[in-house]
Amino acid sequence: MGDNVRVMTRKSVDDPGRPPGIVLSAATSFWLPVPPNRVFDFLRDENSRNEWDILSNGGVVQEMAHIANGQDTGNCVSLLRVNSANSSQSNMLILQESCRDTTGSFVVYAPMDIAAMNLVLNGGDPDYAALLPSGFAILPDGATAHNGGSLLPVAFQILVDSVPTAKLSLGSVATVNNLIACTVERIKASLSCEPAA
Repeated sequence: MGDNVRVMTRKSVDDPGRPPGIVLSAATSFWLPVPPNRVFDFLRDENSRNEWDILSNGGVVQEMAHIANGQDTGNCVSLLRVNSANSSQSNMLILQESCRDTTGSFVVYAPMDIAAMNLVLNGGDPDYAALLPSGFAILPDGATAHNGGSLLPVAFQILVDSVPTAKLSLGSVATVNNLIACTVERIKASLSCEPAA
């Protein structure tokens, strides 16, 4: 798995809507012997999120707001709150968009702090709400729609240092690599798939 992860860094300076600093992006893709609709429903559902999302830290995830985007109930923007046992993460919200159609689907999300969300909800400038989206595309593997598997490209963006001139450490790369590998393993285990070799 580790050899299949691609990592890229970028310096974020004066970029509206993005936090300043060094951003590490990591991406990989993997196959699941599970139909795309089942994978989509699993990844977008707040009730199963703590099974795969490291950010939820095993806490209870609640949907605070749901804005429908079309007739499919899965096509929406949601505001999720993580009620974590870890008090350092108790003020975290997750802004999530999910969408599906006949060609595929996606689940994209970004953690936000409550203060930034309140600023936006009270008419403040959304450029001050720094977002680093991460997420999944869920694509059919080409077999029949109901019996086929799914191909999942996954990408994470992590702010590794809030100082744009900082040097990237190998430890940061290893942490993000571990995060993406752990997330893939959790998804496979939750959907009763074989663990990755």
